[in-house]
Amino acid sequence: MLAAYDGMVSEQAKAYRQGSAKGTELEKYATLDALSKIELDLAGMKEAGRVVRGEIGHDAKVAGLTLDTKTPKATLKDCVDLSKYETYDVKAKKAIPLPTNQPMRYVATATAERWDGRWLVTDINTQGGGAC
Repeated sequence: MLAAYDGMVSEQAKAYRQGSAKGTELEKYATLDALSKIELDLAGMKEAGRVVRGEIGHDAKVAGLTLDTKTPKATLKDCVDLSKYETYDVKAKKAIPLPTNQPMRYVATATAERWDGRWLVTDINTQGGGAC
C-alpha cells in the first residue's frame, strides 16, 4: 500500500508541475474517488493560472491495517514537508508565497484498499491534521 501511495504522490507531483493529469499514470495508483480530488485541485490551479514548482516532501507510514476482510484496507498518515514547495503564477511569472499561517510540515491522511491483488489509494485528505 505504501508503494501505491508513493506512486500516486509522485504522479500527482508531475500533474501539479504541469497543471494537468495528462501524461501521468495516476489511474495506476488511485481510484476515481481519490483522482477526483486531484482533478478538482488541478481545475482550481488552471483557473488561477498556477502550477507547482519545487518538491513536496513526504514520509508516509501505515497507521491502520485490516487484512481479514473481503477488501483489505489501510489507513496512512503522511508527514508532508512544504519547505521546498512553491506555487508559481504562470501569467505573472512569479512565485506566490504560502499563507503565513500555513505550517511547513503537517499530517495528511489517505486510505487504500487491495483490489484484485493490488493496492489502490481510495481517498486522500491533504487539509492537514496537525503538525508533524
